[in-house]
Amino acid sequence: MTLGELVELLGGKLAQGSPDTPLNGVNSTLQAGPDHLAFAQDEASATDALSSNAGAVVLRPGLVNHYPPGRAVVETPQPRLWFSRAGKALKPVPPPPRISPSAVISSSVSLGENISIGACAVVEDNASIGAGSRVEAGAMIGKGVRIGADCHIYPRAVLYPGTTLGDRVVVHAGAVLGSDGFGYVRDSTTGAYTQFPQQGILVIEDDVEIGANTTIDRGALEETRIRRGTKIDNLVHIGHNCDIGEDVILVALTGISGSSSVGKGAVIAGQVGIGDHAHVGEGVILGGQAGVLSGKTVTNEGLKPGTVLWGTPARPLKQVLREIAVLARLAKGKGREASTGKG
Repeated sequence: MTLGELVELLGGKLAQGSPDTPLNGVNSTLQAGPDHLAFAQDEASATDALSSNAGAVVLRPGLVNHYPPGRAVVETPQPRLWFSRAGKALKPVPPPPRISPSAVISSSVSLGENISIGACAVVEDNASIGAGSRVEAGAMIGKGVRIGADCHIYPRAVLYPGTTLGDRVVVHAGAVLGSDGFGYVRDSTTGAYTQFPQQGILVIEDDVEIGANTTIDRGALEETRIRRGTKIDNLVHIGHNCDIGEDVILVALTGISGSSSVGKGAVIAGQVGIGDHAHVGEGVILGGQAGVLSGKTVTNEGLKPGTVLWGTPARPLKQVLREIAVLARLAKGKGREASTGKG
């Protein structure tokens, strides 16, 4: 693909250089070659990128006063985003569609056009796979599962019956979708536990990405839903009956208990714990290891946009730091009293 074709596809302004510059991929400024695109976010990285071997550089307008002669430069308000989109456009074309002879596919399965199914994958009765989707080696697609168009199911992922995927969903290796939720009823007389019925469904909407070894439970009696555009890291767990809003970010080792919800555009950092029947509001940012107690609601009401909440229970980071400072002063004062024999 040429640089001019990329600009036509993604927008931006070709500020300098030839539109015929050929590009085969993206790379860092240190490793970029003449057929690679690099990007810069600030003045320091712009200096490095413009002096690199990259065939073209994308950066913000006005970041640099003068470009080196002959350097191909694209200007755009969001260079990192443009670079990311260019990376997708320049990805190598996947191999031609192929269904492995060792795949086990029920005769009642509905397959769209240009499907790929890898070695030893299993697709059970009445499942359907949309056009252009890829199911990699060893994946398990359960009875009645619905997979939309242009999805990518990586090796050893497991999709239980009752799971539905929209279009362009990516499920990485080892993920388990639609398993039973952790719901049990205790007999107050004997102390024994009986599983509460786990017979609901799991719906994954369009453009969701699910990381490796992440697990998402089906609804107990109704549904668990992951809404459009949400991105889920590796090793995340989402319990039954949860509703995760559009364009949410969930980072590794986060756990969300059953019947909780997360609003649109929220960012949930690593190792966050959310109790059952809790609600995280739209646009909320929870810092690493923050906690939301069961039944509680956390919102941005009264806070500046971009405020990070931290600690357990989650509260504004500045407040937490003040509390820590007060406790440190108190502890220091008690230590002095003990050393002098006072108190």
